[in-house]
Amino acid sequence: MVQIRFYSRISSYFYPMKTAIVIGATGLVGSELINQLIEDSNYEKIIVLTRKNIKHQSPKIEEHLVDFAYIKYYLDFIKGDVIFSCLGTTLKKAGSKKKQFEIEYTQVLETMRFAKENGVSTCCVVSSIGANAKSSNFYLGMKGKLEESLKDLNFESLLIHRPSILEGKRNEKRRGEKFGLAVIKFFNKIGLFKKYKPILGTDVAKALRNSVELNKKGNHIFEMDEMLKMI
Repeated sequence: MVQIRFYSRISSYFYPMKTAIVIGATGLVGSELINQLIEDSNYEKIIVLTRKNIKHQSPKIEEHLVDFAYIKYYLDFIKGDVIFSCLGTTLKKAGSKKKQFEIEYTQVLETMRFAKENGVSTCCVVSSIGANAKSSNFYLGMKGKLEESLKDLNFESLLIHRPSILEGKRNEKRRGEKFGLAVIKFFNKIGLFKKYKPILGTDVAKALRNSVELNKKGNHIFEMDEMLKMI
């Protein structure tokens, strides 16, 4: 027993466990990411910033209910080694493009800005396939602008993931997304639009975690094919 403890201490000295900060923990990817981080021995603490309780009992979890519109008042909670953003919504749920932009761009960017100021070295974000700041498509343009703004924060490591349409069990019904999945799967079966093949939320979460372990410095964008290699 003494020998096991000795090696455990040596291991933690050379490979210190990390503190993760997660925003967007109640969504398809975020909720799975939380489950995986709990089981991941690389992390000793998971700080969850959320609008509603995630109902996890793990001793690793440190949960804080926050209003992201006033994130500056929660600075003491945004401290750790890596911050994951799975924060997102839909136009229907947000109510307007202006509100969706506020949630998916402004609030995410402000949270990341404070994380950088607090010494968080790694930022890992879920973006979207086709993200482009110059796109005429509102959603893809918004995601592209977020990517460009995050690069300006100069994190030691910025890891941007661009998944295709997400697949998995959600807590809310999204009929439009369900229809889109059915259409894409149909075209995939006849050999079309393979680039847009749906990806499971569990697999996106795995890609997020595994990209952090690559210890890449600088800004990196992972397209679908690269994400699939990491799961």
